[in-house]
Amino acid sequence: MPLSTHLQQIKNTEQEKFFFSYQRSLVVNLICRYLADVRESGKQSSDFLSEVKPFERFDWILLLTAASIWGSSFFFMDIALEAEHPGLITWLRPTLGLFAVVLLPSARKPIEATDWWAIVFLAFTWMAFPFTMFPIAQQWIDSSVTGMLNSAMPIMTLIIGFLIFGVPVRKVQVFGLLLGVMGISMVGLPTVNGGGTSALGVLLVLLAMTSYAISVNIAGPLQRKYGSLPVLSRVLAVSSLLTLPFGAYGMINSTWSWKAVAANLAVGIGGTGVAYAAATTLTGRVGALRTSIVTYLIPIVASILGVFILGERLSFWEVFGVIVLLLGAWLTTRTEIDLTSIFKSKIS
Repeated sequence: MPLSTHLQQIKNTEQEKFFFSYQRSLVVNLICRYLADVRESGKQSSDFLSEVKPFERFDWILLLTAASIWGSSFFFMDIALEAEHPGLITWLRPTLGLFAVVLLPSARKPIEATDWWAIVFLAFTWMAFPFTMFPIAQQWIDSSVTGMLNSAMPIMTLIIGFLIFGVPVRKVQVFGLLLGVMGISMVGLPTVNGGGTSALGVLLVLLAMTSYAISVNIAGPLQRKYGSLPVLSRVLAVSSLLTLPFGAYGMINSTWSWKAVAANLAVGIGGTGVAYAAATTLTGRVGALRTSIVTYLIPIVASILGVFILGERLSFWEVFGVIVLLLGAWLTTRTEIDLTSIFKSKIS
């Protein structure tokens, strides 16, 4: 065999080796990218499934616990405001809630340092800012109006979750949210006629609701990663530090009252500790949007307290509003999974 022919065969062999090596590396890269996409899709599907799975019995217990405690929180804040500055109430809420939550061993589980920026941002949007807005707003608006304005939270959660965080939303959920707002209006409208509402107070509550809507969308992934209580304990601790200056100023400008102390314990330990523990656990289980329907139930609790404690009478529109309200909450939880749409979205 001529030397030139032999060299050409060697050259061809080397080219074939390079070609097949390139093909093999290309296939390996494609397989690796595919597996990475599958893992990422699995994560996204897990988050998606948590948003759409039907409510279980334990989910309803968590929902009703949070709603019952929060439904009375505006009542207790009004009592505390009779003797205390809003700043003191703002600081005592996360501080007392922290003491209640850290007693649970699971709340002390460690969190990675890379997630602490998210914790700080969550502490501001979830607690420090809204906790500051509510007692200030209730100096100008009635507690019933504040409870009714809470209905803006599911709407803001729906909008922000869909536009910013890409949370899937079904048509039945939108319809349920609209029914919930309608029911809230029917329940709260008869009590709004008494006056005491100012544009500034309404604006402060709406700002607090927007802040809540941002926070619940951030809280869900963190809670699925670490559990609800470890996230809640860190958020409460950071919130206590963020509101400390306002609390110190409020302490100087407050007077002593046993009624105010009892109200602070109810709002802090109950409303910020127990209720938030229930709500954060629920968010990790069913997602941010459906957790936000707890605000639909708050006016119901307020109405019950008014009837049995304050001797108030419910009007026809309030009773009818409660029925519409519960229907909207039920529709918001009706999100049966369409597996074909999930697989189609992954293939495309």
